[in-house]
Amino acid sequence: MKKFFYLFIFLFSLVTTNIMAKDLMVLELTYGVVEIELYSDKAPKHVERFKQLANNGKYDGVVFHRVIDGFMAQSGDVKFGNSNGPDFNLSLAGTGGSDLPNLKAEFSDIAHTRGILSAARSSDPDSANSQFFICFESAPHLDRQYSAFGKVIKGMEFIDQIKKGDPRSGAVNNPDKIISLRSK
Repeated sequence: MKKFFYLFIFLFSLVTTNIMAKDLMVLELTYGVVEIELYSDKAPKHVERFKQLANNGKYDGVVFHRVIDGFMAQSGDVKFGNSNGPDFNLSLAGTGGSDLPNLKAEFSDIAHTRGILSAARSSDPDSANSQFFICFESAPHLDRQYSAFGKVIKGMEFIDQIKKGDPRSGAVNNPDKIISLRSK
């Protein structure tokens, strides 16, 4: 009987550990460290791409090229937005991506509320590549139009401090950048 009890406890701990495990990322900014929970069940391809680029250091040094107060902060242009890269060009930041193919949209029931991480794209729903944005406030007009794939769960106050751009275009002079972004 004792063996069955210990076996039950062991199996229960394995199951609950797997259920409780979260897909977390750590984003380091000048202002502090941000934790992001990823939703691989809702947008598996976007999560996979985000983790791949992050864990390969592709986001390190990438600027927040478009930041609109009360709306969102956009980053992730690993080609023209990487301040450490040979192709860095602030005037082109936001027009590039990675060398990987674009992703098909993964729209879901995730609402674009404060802290949501979502894939930036052109007018083509299947054009997301490496760029992403983080919502400062709720943006319901984006729901089911953009692929939301994560949420800031710690350190949103540091996201709030990202330098804001022009109120209309969001273009930022001397923008803040990602120091590092990796899986936790």
